[in-house]
Amino acid sequence: MKRIAPYAKIEAVAFRDEEALFAFVTRQRARTPAWLALLDSRGEALSSEELATLLGARRDAGQQTIVFAIGPASGWSDRARSQAQQTLSLGRMTLPHELARLVLAEQLYRAFTILGGHPYHTGH
Repeated sequence: MKRIAPYAKIEAVAFRDEEALFAFVTRQRARTPAWLALLDSRGEALSSEELATLLGARRDAGQQTIVFAIGPASGWSDRARSQAQQTLSLGRMTLPHELARLVLAEQLYRAFTILGGHPYHTGH
């Protein structure tokens, strides 16, 4: 997450339940409402380049806040998935939350380096 900081403001927050997540998303103050991306095995699996394209498109559209939320052990409710703007998957395997956070942080860093033209990502 420290490596992402030069590219974007980032913070990690844990929520006790979906309601707490929705309250957090609603409280985000910016010119645009927060964009909620849920991570769920039923979501869309993107390549690193596709994630970079998604982040670049949100940035270019003026999006100020994107919230990536890793799902609970039982998965997101239908209500949560209907309220999110995007549902993404890190793959069909079930991952412990700590590992999912690590994979998400790595992919966000990789996406920002792709957008910035940094040589970190070689495409392999």
